[in-house]
Amino acid sequence: MALAILDRVGQPLVIQGGLTGLAGGATPQQGEVAMSLARLNRIEAFDALGGTVTVQAGVTLEQVQEHVEGEGWIFPLDLGARGSCQLGGNAATNAGGNRVLRYGTMRDRVLGLEVVLADGTLLPMLGSVHKDTTGIDLKHLFIGAEGTMGVITRLVLALAPKPGATQTALCACPSFEAAARLLVLLKRALPGLSAFELMWEDFVAAAVEMLAMPWPFATQSSVYALIEVRGQDDVTDRTMLETSLGEALEAELVDDVIVAQSMADASRLWTYREAVGELLGRLKPFVAFDVGVPLPQMASLVATLRETLGRTYPGMRHLFFGHLGDGNLHILSGPCTLDEQRHRIERTVYEAVAKADGRISAEHGIGVLKLDALPLSRSAPELELMRRIKNVVDPNAILNRGRVLE
Repeated sequence: MALAILDRVGQPLVIQGGLTGLAGGATPQQGEVAMSLARLNRIEAFDALGGTVTVQAGVTLEQVQEHVEGEGWIFPLDLGARGSCQLGGNAATNAGGNRVLRYGTMRDRVLGLEVVLADGTLLPMLGSVHKDTTGIDLKHLFIGAEGTMGVITRLVLALAPKPGATQTALCACPSFEAAARLLVLLKRALPGLSAFELMWEDFVAAAVEMLAMPWPFATQSSVYALIEVRGQDDVTDRTMLETSLGEALEAELVDDVIVAQSMADASRLWTYREAVGELLGRLKPFVAFDVGVPLPQMASLVATLRETLGRTYPGMRHLFFGHLGDGNLHILSGPCTLDEQRHRIERTVYEAVAKADGRISAEHGIGVLKLDALPLSRSAPELELMRRIKNVVDPNAILNRGRVLE
C-alpha cells in the first residue's frame, strides 16, 4: 500500500536494510523518503528435512545462521557485518563473502523471493524447490539489482549440511603464481575446500603493525594464503590437508605453512585476514575497491597498480588482499584527504581493471559511488536493456533512483 501511494504521487524513495553497504546505495538523496525493512524481522519457517528456511527481508545474517545450526544445518554465506546486514540487502547486492569458493554467492542460495513492485504489485515467487523449469526465473531480475527493480520482502533460502570438522591453515607462498597453482592443487585434492583468502605482504605487514600482532612466520614471503576446509571427519580431513600441503612444499609452491591445531589457533590465523576492519579505521579517509579480475591477469594488475599508486601517492598505504578462489581482489588506499585525489585513484584503478577484462565491482555493488564507472564493465547495449527493464517495472523511477542506472 505504501509503495502504491508513493508511486501515484511520484515520490522517490531509498530502501534501507542493515546500512552496511559500501557503495552509498542506501544513503538518502535530496527529496527521497527512506523505507526501512528492519521491522520485517521474523524467521517464518524452517524445513529441517529439505534444508530450507523462509525469512522476512529484515532478518540479519547472524540470526538465520544461529537459528539453523542447532538442527544440523548452516546458512553458509558469511560476512564481517553478519550481525547487522540483512538478508534482503544481501540478496539485493548478491553478497559473496569468504566462502563463495564452495557455496556460491547469495544468488546461489536463494530459492524463492517475495517482491513488491513500485506500483504495489506483489510478486509471490516463494518456491522452495531446487529445480524449476516453468519459464523465466523472475527472481534473478531482483537479485543483485540493488533495489532498483522492486523491494524484496521475503526469501526462501537453501541451507547446507553443518560441517562436522573444520581445518584451517596459513601458507606463505613465494609468488602469486605459486599461490594460484596451490589453489588448483587444493581444489583437486580437497572437496571440502571452502575458503582461499590471499593477502599480499604489504597487507600482512600493515595488520601486524597496526594490531601489534606477531609476524606469522620466521621469514617474510610475497603472498599469504589462508585456507579453510570444511568436512565431516577431523582426522581424515586433517590428513588430506596435510598431505596436500606436503606436496605443495615439495613442489615449492609454499615456503612455510601453519596448520591450526585448535579452534583458538584457527581464530588467530583468521585474525590476520579479518584485520581489515581495523585497517579501515586506521586509514580513514580511505578509498576501497572490490573488483573482479580473471586469475591470469591478477598478478600483473596488482604489480601495475602497486607501482602506479605508490609512485603517484607515496604518502598513502596501498594494500592488496582478496578471495582468490573467486577472483575477487580488494584494494585499500589511505589516508586520502582530498576528493580530487580520491577520484583520480578511482579512475586509475577502474581503468586498469577494465584493461584486464575485469569488473569494477565483485560484491559491494554499484550504488551511487561507482555509477560513473559502470560503462567500463558493462556495454552500451547491456545498459540500455537494463534501462528498458527498469522503465517497465518502475516507470516513474521512484525506487532507488540514481543507483546503478542514471
